[in-house]
This record gives sequence, structure tokens and C-alpha cells, in this order.
Amino acid sequence: MNPRHLFIIVSLLAAMAATPASARIKLTALPDRAAAIIRLDNPTFTLVEEERVLTLQQGVNQVDFSWKGVSINDDSIRLTPLNEKDQLVLLNVSYPPNEAALVWQVSAPQACNARVRISYLLMNIDRLVTYKGVAAQDESKLNLQSHLVLRNFSGEDFALSKILLNYGEAFEKAVRDGETKQLLFFQKNGLPIQKTFKWDARSKPWDPELVQDNVGIPLYYTLHNSKEKGLGENALWGGKVRVFQQDGHGSTIFLGEDAIGLVPVGDKMELYMGDSRDIVVKQKKTMDRMVNVRRNTDQNVVLYDNEEQIETTIENFKDKPGTIVLTQSIPGEWEMLKCSGAYDLKDHETLEFSIDLKPKDRVTVVMHYTRKNLRP
Repeated sequence: MNPRHLFIIVSLLAAMAATPASARIKLTALPDRAAAIIRLDNPTFTLVEEERVLTLQQGVNQVDFSWKGVSINDDSIRLTPLNEKDQLVLLNVSYPPNEAALVWQVSAPQACNARVRISYLLMNIDRLVTYKGVAAQDESKLNLQSHLVLRNFSGEDFALSKILLNYGEAFEKAVRDGETKQLLFFQKNGLPIQKTFKWDARSKPWDPELVQDNVGIPLYYTLHNSKEKGLGENALWGGKVRVFQQDGHGSTIFLGEDAIGLVPVGDKMELYMGDSRDIVVKQKKTMDRMVNVRRNTDQNVVLYDNEEQIETTIENFKDKPGTIVLTQSIPGEWEMLKCSGAYDLKDHETLEFSIDLKPKDRVTVVMHYTRKNLRP
């Protein structure tokens, strides 16, 4: 750390005359860093690992570690010998009252230059991850870049240090207090993307008699974080993603942006690209009748089933294929009598259909079901 903020002082405790802790003798100036690593694996704290060479005398040495103007988690501070580790013994650590400091007592069998690692959690260094994707003109592949935006508000200057995330390239950079750096640390080209439209009957208007205009359907680019699809080595950090498309003339056009969360290995990254009107969905109820009616002694209806049929027509007006995911909802207890398409049951009342559309394609899905044990 910068000498004006963090100090390491080494002194020798005389074997015959013990020095009280309240009268620590500071003999040596701060030794320069031999190396430093800034680890950004955790989104809240930054782990700093620095190596220094301490000049120790034979006997018990007092190593005084103090800091000023920086936020260090004092419970996280660790001292680890890297050489002479079989000979050096860390006897104890104490925290002087009302000071941002601690004191290690280190026993050395002989005078030596000891290389040590001092590690601690440092606050107020934050990081953002941003992504830039460039889709091919036919929207089949995506070149993906990821940038690390590092902002140092810790109050401390770092000279040339190794900066590590939990994946991507490591950097050798100097990071000064108050400085912001943007670093390219991850790049993959030619990732296959799946163009997916999503239409949810619970939120979209679907009665063709009530809808005057073509309803926009949300469009997503989907990438899979798997080795089979060109990724899958690490979880991908969340961040903002901006997507462009090659225009066929050596330039790109902006398609849209989305914010994603953490994408674990084996999961998928879905990027919302706005609403499209290249696909039209029309849905109508073609059957709605009471069956299995149960009455009381006064002939009033107390329980009944309802037989319903929903017909959904999807039309692709583009000369490119696509995939649409239809979400349907059947509340309560129900039984499917006949269905023209395969579906996944997401919960007891939510059905999801995944339908591949050919260019200029038209597909109709019919659900014929009974809702049971309804009351008037």
C-alpha cells in the first residue's frame, strides 16, 4: 500500500528487558511491496494479497501493521511466511486500543530477510461487468466481449498489481485512488444463438375481436453457458449487455440492451431485444360449456365441470426461422382431453409450449381440457 496510508514496522523485543505493549518501539520504515494481487471474486469485498520482505533479527520480533484512511476488515488480516516458514513462528497478535493497527510477534531463530504474504479484505473497490455482443447478419452467431470496469475509492494507491476475477484474463495494472479503469478480460467468437419469441396468455391480449393492431411479441437472443455451445468454463457475472448486428456493409446497427444476473454453468443467458411484429399470435376460445353438473335437492347447481377449448394460431411473416415459447394458464384442477402440441408443465396451472417456426410458417395449437369441481 501507499506508505502514507499503511505502515509495517519491525522491532526486536529484548530477551532480557521486555517492552510494554503501550510503548512499542518503531524502528524500521515500511518495506516496499514485492508484489500485490487484487482479487475481485467477491462482489462486496476485495481480497488484497501483498508480498513484502521483512528484515527480522534473531529472537522475538514485533511487526506493527497499521493503516489510516482506508477501510480494512481487521478480522481478515493474515500474515503468512513464504520463505523461512519452517523456522519462523507467529507467537501472537494483539490489537492496540483506539488504533487502526495490530501487532504480530514473530520468533526467528536467526537474523534473516523473511518474505511474507499479508492478506486482508479491503472495502470501496468496486467493479462492474459489461458485455458487448455483435450478432451475425443472419442472427445465427454472436461475438461476445466482456469488460471489467474497476473503480478504486478505497483511499489507497496500488502500483503495478495483478488483478484477478474468477475467470478471464489476469491484468498487470496500476490502480490509483479515485481512478476508474475499463479492461477487456473475456472474449468468445462465433457463439451459437437461438432467436426466441415469448408470448404469455396471462399478460398479452389475445382475442382477435378485441385487438385492432398487431401486438408486439418480446424477442430474446438465447446463449447457453455450456461447453457444447462454446462457453461453460465458468459462471458468467451479471451486468449490462449491449447487442449490435452486422449490417453487411462493414458496420453494425444497435439492436438493444438488457441487464442479466449471474449465469451459472449449464444455465442460459436470455437477452431481451425488444418487441417484434414479425410474428403474429391470435388466440380464441372455441368451446366453453358446463358439464357434469351436480345439483342439490332444490335443483340449484352446487358443483360442475367446465369443458373448454383454446385455439392458438402463430404466423411467421419473416423469411427466417425462429422459435416461439407459448405460456398458457389453466387455473384450478384440470384434465387435458386433447392437445395438438407437446408442452412442459411448469407448475400445477402453467403450461409452456416451445414451437419451431419455419420461414413464412403458420402453426395452430389446440388445447381441449376440462376444469373440474367449479362452484357457481
